[in-house]
Amino acid sequence: MSYPGYPPAGGSYPPASGPYQQAPGGYPPQPGAYPPQGGYYPPQPGACPPGAGYPPQAGGYPPQAGGYPAAPGGGFPPQAGGYPGAQPGTYPNMPPAGQSGGWGGQPGFGAPGGGMPQGYPGGPAPGQQPMPAYPGAPNPSMPGYGGGVPTGPTPPVAPTANKGYRGSIKDLPGADPLRDVEVLRKAMKGFGTDENAIIELLGTRSNKQRVPLKAAYKTTYGKDLFSDLKSELKGDFEDLVLAMLKTPAHFDASELKEAISGAGTDEACLIEILSSRSNAEIQEINKVYKAEYGKSLEDAISGDTSGHFRRLLISLSQGNRDEKETVDISLAKQEAQKLYAAGENKVGTDESQFNAILCARSKPHLRQVFHEYQQMCGKDIEKSICSEMSGNVESGMVAVVKCIKNTGAYFAERLHKAMQGVGTKDRTLIRIMVSRSEVDMLDIRQEYLRLYGKSLYTAISGDTSGDYKKLLLKLCGGSD
Repeated sequence: MSYPGYPPAGGSYPPASGPYQQAPGGYPPQPGAYPPQGGYYPPQPGACPPGAGYPPQAGGYPPQAGGYPAAPGGGFPPQAGGYPGAQPGTYPNMPPAGQSGGWGGQPGFGAPGGGMPQGYPGGPAPGQQPMPAYPGAPNPSMPGYGGGVPTGPTPPVAPTANKGYRGSIKDLPGADPLRDVEVLRKAMKGFGTDENAIIELLGTRSNKQRVPLKAAYKTTYGKDLFSDLKSELKGDFEDLVLAMLKTPAHFDASELKEAISGAGTDEACLIEILSSRSNAEIQEINKVYKAEYGKSLEDAISGDTSGHFRRLLISLSQGNRDEKETVDISLAKQEAQKLYAAGENKVGTDESQFNAILCARSKPHLRQVFHEYQQMCGKDIEKSICSEMSGNVESGMVAVVKCIKNTGAYFAERLHKAMQGVGTKDRTLIRIMVSRSEVDMLDIRQEYLRLYGKSLYTAISGDTSGDYKKLLLKLCGGSD
């Protein structure tokens, strides 16, 4: 089995120049029994000399500094920190940790966690204990954690870190914006529109290759690409095409604006975006929102929401969550006790305590808090929130918990609800398919199949139609 990005193994380890060679003759059969020897077997050709132990063999395994010798022809070359660099035809590597934004240096839908390393580091930070069930040393002070048999349910950890790129849309090698806008112009010129040409072009380019088309179109033809597309396309297909031509931050800002100022507030959209984006992405959304709409996102939220739900959204909109990957188990226990004291263990509920912990702590830390909470009171934290809160603050807090526990499963559920029943929530469907296509669409597809017994591709095919369906399926990337 081969894996993308790794050089071919070439079949097996090449024959070495001598290790474990058949000794010519070896120990020849002796007539009858072992003849009296002077302490040793008689010297044999190719065998060990008397009394000398095992001498170094010509061509055997030489002393290694840490592993097998490199196979001739390459083998697995040494990597600087993980996967090999991008090859022609593959998706570029993630931006380095600490960079803001998404692919290509633009702020956007980067790796979940805003450029933090994917997966969990091999060990804890100095002075902190490793999180149970995450790679790292076992914790001897916590019975049932680490190598031993657990005394209770195992911690609800994030899905197994699928290393590598988990999006469905990749860079197209050699894509040229000037050639691409010629294709778009030809598709819209004259009588009728060649929708298939538009679908094929947009559905095979990454966001960083699509966004420059707007400027290239105006430079080449002196016309606005968005205006021309709006005059040629219609309905959900038009909305999807225009969404794909925006930067991630501009798209998110426009979705938040619509959720706040549209007919009724779309609270689920607000929570979805603010609970799933990294700090860097949220900060970029704030900048774009202020520049585009003349007021801060915080002011817009304040004017359209109220109470503890408003406080939850404002906290999330700061983009100031701890993003360290290490976990302090003793602190997680303390905070689980605080949540229990703020909800199940008192008359009424102290929503501010839930707000403080859910909006500030890192996702790995919160997963441990949720585990400690269930161990302590025998109840899942989602059920506690549902029994202690109501209305928007309840649905908001539950959504934050679900997104932190398992982001792929959270979006799979959102997509299922968007397509379930009479009518389709197309705005939700478009937003998730566009915004996650270069982040974790493969994880969402995997969770959708696990939760609902059919592929996301099949669900979209049965719930949409026409050119709109074709382009959505391009974003989906395939069936499972």
